[in-house]
Amino acid sequence: MNATVDISNSCADKWVPSIEQCEDWLNCGLQIAAQSKPCSISLSFVDPTSSQSLNKQFRGKDKPTNVLSFPAEFPSELREQVDTYPLGDIVICAAVVEEEAREQGKELSAHWAHLTIHGLFHLLGYLHDQQSDAEKMEQLEINTLEKLGIPNPYLLV
Repeated sequence: MNATVDISNSCADKWVPSIEQCEDWLNCGLQIAAQSKPCSISLSFVDPTSSQSLNKQFRGKDKPTNVLSFPAEFPSELREQVDTYPLGDIVICAAVVEEEAREQGKELSAHWAHLTIHGLFHLLGYLHDQQSDAEKMEQLEINTLEKLGIPNPYLLV
């Protein structure tokens, strides 16, 4: 296992994945991205108010969002000097994930897996601001989900 995962859950009224599910998803994504160095990832499951506040503060968008990623500011030259390095934080709004899954006709756990993996690839430096970058990131997500037995989420939209 490459990732040590810590979960904070402030939305007990919604279904959220187990730490074991999250570890499986994240480790599969790390394997697809060829990231072999052990790392730690913090996952926070939040309510819409918290998501909206973070989205406004960090992205200038005054609405809740499904996933936000905050890469750790850890110097790459120090990675070889530590056993496990911090990769960053992924914040997921359970209510938005649930609503999107319902609206898009997706299985809830599959949508959670997709968004968790999407957040991971942002931590690894992948972006989707430009079409070529988006295609590369989407293909990594598709490959990871396929390995987990989850259908391509971009075909279901």
